[in-house]
Amino acid sequence: MQYEDILYDVADGVATIAINRPKVMNAFRGRTCEELIHAFNRAGWDKAIGVIVLTGTGDRAFCTGGDQSAHDGQYDGRGMIGLPVEELQSIIREVPKPVIARVQGYAIGGGNVLATICDLTIASEKAQFGQVGPKVGSVDPGFGTAYLARIVGEKKAREIWYLCRRYTAAEALAMGLVNVVVPADLLDAEVARWCAEIMERSPTAIAIAKRSFNADSDSIRGISGMGMQALSMYYASDESQEGVRAFNEKRKPDFRKHQK
Repeated sequence: MQYEDILYDVADGVATIAINRPKVMNAFRGRTCEELIHAFNRAGWDKAIGVIVLTGTGDRAFCTGGDQSAHDGQYDGRGMIGLPVEELQSIIREVPKPVIARVQGYAIGGGNVLATICDLTIASEKAQFGQVGPKVGSVDPGFGTAYLARIVGEKKAREIWYLCRRYTAAEALAMGLVNVVVPADLLDAEVARWCAEIMERSPTAIAIAKRSFNADSDSIRGISGMGMQALSMYYASDESQEGVRAFNEKRKPDFRKHQK
């Protein structure tokens, strides 16, 4: 596959996959998801690779979720909602290598979900986390909700989704959403240090451990399947489309006038 939306690099047993759409804050469209799925499969089954790092290019954003300019009732790709997001989330969990989210800026919306489902998350002090779904007529049912609750607790997960606030890296660390926070100029060195430590460990033992962790939460995949079916129907509603229009027109949405 010829990559247009991502960068792929391998060094010292570490594959780095970077979303390369800085002009839209590394938001993903259908093609971005396809390329990410391809890259994770490519790295995940290469025995020379021991760790995968997921990040975004530039200093402003890790990823800000679905590209609203590619959203017109459905996104511009395949799958239940026009994005193969279920497949992308699944491959991050299924590859037998630890996946580290390197978060240097905004991890918002679907980007926050990607950081959540990675095995480990290392953040810059400048990073910000949060959800926007109910602000733009969307939601990520499944790993974005149920799995988030396993990490930060039910009360905090509901706060994140219902209020759509933004959280600093320090706040994310306190709630267990990230593993460590470092100054921005030390982020790459910290990621490299964690990768080097993992490369010294037994890859088979780590693969078994990852599958064991996943086995406890794989039922969420079924929740996600049902949720995405409902989300597809919701995207066709005036209420959801009001969120997209308001976002693109840079105004506050009026959801309640469309509520049925």
